[in-house]
Amino acid sequence: MYIAQAYRGLSDSWRYVIGLLVVFFVWQFIGGIPLIIALLVKADSLAVLGSGDIGVMADILGANTLLFLMLLTFVIGLIGLFAYVSLVHKQKITQLTTSRKKIDFKRVFFAFIIWALISTAFIFVDIMLSPENYEFNFNLEPFLILALIAVLMIPLQTSMEEYYMRGYMMQGLGIMAKNRWVPLFVTSLLFGIMHVFNPEVAKMGYGILIFYIGTGLFLGIITLMDEGLELALGFHAANNLTAALLVTADWTAFQTNSLYRDVSDPVLGWDVLVPVFVIYPILLFIFSKKYKWTDWKERLTGDVPSEETFLALNSDNADVQDPS
Repeated sequence: MYIAQAYRGLSDSWRYVIGLLVVFFVWQFIGGIPLIIALLVKADSLAVLGSGDIGVMADILGANTLLFLMLLTFVIGLIGLFAYVSLVHKQKITQLTTSRKKIDFKRVFFAFIIWALISTAFIFVDIMLSPENYEFNFNLEPFLILALIAVLMIPLQTSMEEYYMRGYMMQGLGIMAKNRWVPLFVTSLLFGIMHVFNPEVAKMGYGILIFYIGTGLFLGIITLMDEGLELALGFHAANNLTAALLVTADWTAFQTNSLYRDVSDPVLGWDVLVPVFVIYPILLFIFSKKYKWTDWKERLTGDVPSEETFLALNSDNADVQDPS
């Protein structure tokens, strides 16, 4: 009953419609003010920001400074989202996160560790198979600064995306549509569209959206099956953190002082399709066995109860327990 947790606060449709717009404005515009100021000071012009050229901005500000300011937009957005949910919806952050009585950090860490290991293995296997595509990029001082920024802020960046898409938007769409399949597919599609302006798309074409939409669908499935965001929070943090620390390239959204630099001319290949069609299904199997998921059809496509039904079933206002 993760979606129905919205009923524990004020769940009027207009609160969600306004909230999605307000939080997006705080995230994208107010959150971007520090970056705009830094570019004005260093470059005396915002033309570079309008061009969207991450490489040029990194040259002007420095890779670590640019990364910090980019991640700061998400931190400000996350603060804005939590404030809106608390003040306007009167909903607890725990109820936005999970159907359990409290956030299960063991689930967060399990998903983080398993995906960090898998994604790291993929990266180093590719380096061993195609060494000509990589340059060793390690420089101690910039890397240590990168590590500090990444460890502290990337989990906040990924949490903003998860709370906004798989949390706030999924709960809002779910209680408006009164089912689970609409928020699952809408949030997955929007997650892909949200990345359409990434430099990776410009370099490899729109086919890479298969990866983004597929990843959004995977994250939506584990959220609904597990009745909470914990697994999605851990997975997403591991994905972005390993990418930022291990490999960078001139055509990626994260251009960092990482261990390696990818100097190849990127093409849409197996590395995009294998995670979606092979690795994600395996992870779903692992999660389903560990957390004893059942009744997949109902959890992914079934109806969301009305507010009256949900509150009647939970008249003592006790949070829904996870049977596992």
